[in-house]
Amino acid sequence: MEMRAHGTGAMRILMFGWEFPPAISGGLGTACFGMTRALAKRGHRITFVVPALPGGDRTSHVSLVAASDFAAPAEEGLPAGLSVSPVESPLRPYMTQAGYGILRESLLASPGPYGSDLFAELERYAAAAGRIARSVPFDVIHAHDWLSVPAALRARRAAGRPFVFHVHALEADRSGGGGDARIVALERQGLLEADHVIAVSRFTRRMIVERYGIDSGKVSVVYNAVSRSGAAGAYGVSKRPGEKIVLFLGRITHQKGPGVFVEAAAKVLAVLPGVTFVMAGSGDLMPQTIERVAELGLGSRFLFTGFLRGEEVERMFAASDLYVMPSVSEPFGIAPLEAMLADVPVILSRQSGVAEVLRHVLKVDASDVDDLAQKICAVLAYEALARELVERGREELAAFTWERAAGQIEDVYGKVTGDR
Repeated sequence: MEMRAHGTGAMRILMFGWEFPPAISGGLGTACFGMTRALAKRGHRITFVVPALPGGDRTSHVSLVAASDFAAPAEEGLPAGLSVSPVESPLRPYMTQAGYGILRESLLASPGPYGSDLFAELERYAAAAGRIARSVPFDVIHAHDWLSVPAALRARRAAGRPFVFHVHALEADRSGGGGDARIVALERQGLLEADHVIAVSRFTRRMIVERYGIDSGKVSVVYNAVSRSGAAGAYGVSKRPGEKIVLFLGRITHQKGPGVFVEAAAKVLAVLPGVTFVMAGSGDLMPQTIERVAELGLGSRFLFTGFLRGEEVERMFAASDLYVMPSVSEPFGIAPLEAMLADVPVILSRQSGVAEVLRHVLKVDASDVDDLAQKICAVLAYEALARELVERGREELAAFTWERAAGQIEDVYGKVTGDR
């Protein structure tokens, strides 16, 4: 196994997350895979805890543990009224209270009790985390986003190890404002009680410091990266002569700006009527977005693919002439890096973490429909501009490696464990 040349000694990491390949529904799973693989290459041992083991292929660089494997009777410190059986938890990434309620209703015929609401289920999961912490040897806890906070804190109480809180998004990003007060409270608790905080961008670090009153010295920025699978550009795509495809790839939610994408598309099609706009993803605003496309009479120029993963995403990038990320608030954004890796020019929102570090992309304010439409037209109409963005982007991507991110994460581990 390859060892690091500097920094901390090899560590045993207990990591809590909410998705891991092949079962992913967003960028969090992609990021967790990339960083754990890089940490493992540097000699560390990672036990990655998810609510239930994903189906399909397994990966060899981490030990995956399902919290449901550590179920126990209610007397082990669970809140009154909750009982636990060895059943798979219905907790999922990006889950809301309403979403949990719908899923729970669909599972009531299954054996075993689930938490009466999302937060009760989080406590049930956290109790399993405490039992895992007493049975798995580790040096540091690394937890991703608010859903992992109760589990991480229970594990720290059980084993007395330091806790690193990795913030990929905040409730304000997802909701476009204040959001759910209980989620904000859990975020605040995690930020206050963590021994150190990792933010995915200066954009997110600033929100943590200003909104939550966290000491800036407690928060380190570690940018996400992109995995180079070698598959980019390997797909032959058949398109009609002159056909141009503009891609939106992400959850169709307020945070991702689907409305701005649709309104800009209408303006582009008034000038370039042959362009096809693809929205690849799913989310609570999908019905509303489809309805708006129909109202504008753009149905023949739009394609909604639903959620894509793995090779489907790579094929979609291979078919695209331009990728647009018009997010209202994006803590980082891995998809623009994936687009650049596939030699696709990028337009992205200035209200994003990745906009801090990418220079060879076009940037717009999230609410500026006219500017977005004009820049889409420019990239599609001027091949020299598109080519320049692609060529310069290839050079720029060299800095975005998970190995570099892993080294920075190691430094954080060294701070909290005193091993540096």
